[in-house]
Amino acid sequence: MEWYGKGYIVGTITDITPYMELREKLEQQNRTQREALETANHNLLRMMQQMEEQKAQFAQTTARSMEKEKRYRQRLNHDALTGTYNRRFYEEVVRNNLGPAGIALMDIDDFKICNDTYGHHAGDLALETVAKAIRSCIRETDLLIRYGGDEFLLVLPGIPADYFKVKLEQIRTAVQQTVVPGYPHFRLSLSIGGAMQTLADPMENVVRRADLLMYQAKNHKDAVAVDAQGSRLAAQDDVLKEKPTILLVDDAMMNRMMLASILGGDYRILEAENGKQCLELLREKAGQISLVLLDINMPVMDGFEVLRTMNTNHTIEDVPVIMISSDDSEEAIRKAYELGASDYVSRPFDAKIVYRRVVNTIKLYAKQRRLVQMVSDQIRAREKNTDVLVGVLSQIVEFRNGESGSHVRHIRVITETLLHRLMELTSRYDLTPEQQDDIPLASALHDIGKIGIDEAILNKPGRLTAEEFAVIKTHSMLGAEMLQKTESFADQPLLQTAYEIARWHHERWDGKGYPDGLKGDDIPISAQLVSMADVYDALTSERCYKKAFPHETAVQMITNGACGAFNPLLIQCLLDVQGELKQDILQW
Repeated sequence: MEWYGKGYIVGTITDITPYMELREKLEQQNRTQREALETANHNLLRMMQQMEEQKAQFAQTTARSMEKEKRYRQRLNHDALTGTYNRRFYEEVVRNNLGPAGIALMDIDDFKICNDTYGHHAGDLALETVAKAIRSCIRETDLLIRYGGDEFLLVLPGIPADYFKVKLEQIRTAVQQTVVPGYPHFRLSLSIGGAMQTLADPMENVVRRADLLMYQAKNHKDAVAVDAQGSRLAAQDDVLKEKPTILLVDDAMMNRMMLASILGGDYRILEAENGKQCLELLREKAGQISLVLLDINMPVMDGFEVLRTMNTNHTIEDVPVIMISSDDSEEAIRKAYELGASDYVSRPFDAKIVYRRVVNTIKLYAKQRRLVQMVSDQIRAREKNTDVLVGVLSQIVEFRNGESGSHVRHIRVITETLLHRLMELTSRYDLTPEQQDDIPLASALHDIGKIGIDEAILNKPGRLTAEEFAVIKTHSMLGAEMLQKTESFADQPLLQTAYEIARWHHERWDGKGYPDGLKGDDIPISAQLVSMADVYDALTSERCYKKAFPHETAVQMITNGACGAFNPLLIQCLLDVQGELKQDILQW
């Protein structure tokens, strides 16, 4: 290598080799660095994509969780039958609301009679129909609450006091004009008590005032009593103090004028020229007419046909009829009484006698209505007390059994759901409305015999030995004996139903159950229903010895016989209501 000018000149090929190797090495390092950088960028991009995906998944999970929570709260605060808010929502939320607002309590007239006459399915339809009619009259911001069995509480925020009564009358009319699907002869009406809530009024006090006014309205039925100014017991004079209404039905105007002159001073008079007009007015003014004075011989429709129609649609049970006619034959009088007339007046008549008979008949029917209401209130109070006592006793059993108190509630809900479907599906089991009420209530005592079983066996987490299982099996007879030894067992249908359930709810359709090895319908239907409800809840609930099975698995196990044989009709009922039961599980 020689010096030339400003640098060196490589003289031979061998002299350039180290330079080329160095250059190649540097280029290799550059390539490695570029590849590492590209890999790092790629990994960073992939990590960012994964983070975005995870972020999206988290957002979806959060949204689903929030939606699930929302649905859960929705179910928790809503009545399953009517879709309105429930008493829980009132206690937790509405009870703390401040005014101004209009507060109304609404009671369905003669709802107990509806249940007893047509059955609980008709009662459920009536409740749904009433709730739908009320919702059609109110805003989305108004709150409709199922406050009791047949009572609704309505909260109308910000409603003007002078419009409050108008709104309640609109609701009353809407309910009166609606028809229960499948029961066209059952007439719906509401007794409504309303009170205005100011900023200073606690909700509880206003509800109490509305309740008192509602009971004043119930003396008339299909009425509205409003305390718009907030005075404690005041009611609108035009509702509670108006004259009773009498419907005069006669084709002769002179006869109607004569009766109106006798009665018009103390009564409000409505008139009809024939039987058809009479029925139209009875339908239009349902709950407002105190008595009908009815002629026999009229065009279009005579008085006897009116009585037959009033019997068919049960109007005769609420509205007394006095026949007034010039036909004083024994046959006509006997026929009138047979068709439900309360009295019979022959023409010509004494004005004072007619007046006194009208007064006495109206008073008699008013007294009967008060007695019916009094008895209904007493029955309601007694049923509530019985329900509370049974609930307390069943909770004691569950506490000792180491299970959650929810088991008893589950059994009752499942039993009632299966029973309703069974009544729709078949007429094989002739159960009275009282029996249909007793079975779900008595189901709470199905395991009462476990009070007499050793806790160490009851709550053993592992598998029971044959000897221990034999001890467990004695609980059914123990429970039956406890119930049978109660002082009032012989004359208390509820205790007798509870006895059937406690003793035989472990029997099976094929005779392989215990304690008596009963087979088929030799097992009381009450025990069959609770047996299926007990098995279903045991499968879908967590126990100290097992995890909970999903709803689908539980239904499959029951239907394929893995839990013993069941009545094929009850299996069909289970399949029919399984969607409803699955929703119940989500709420539990």
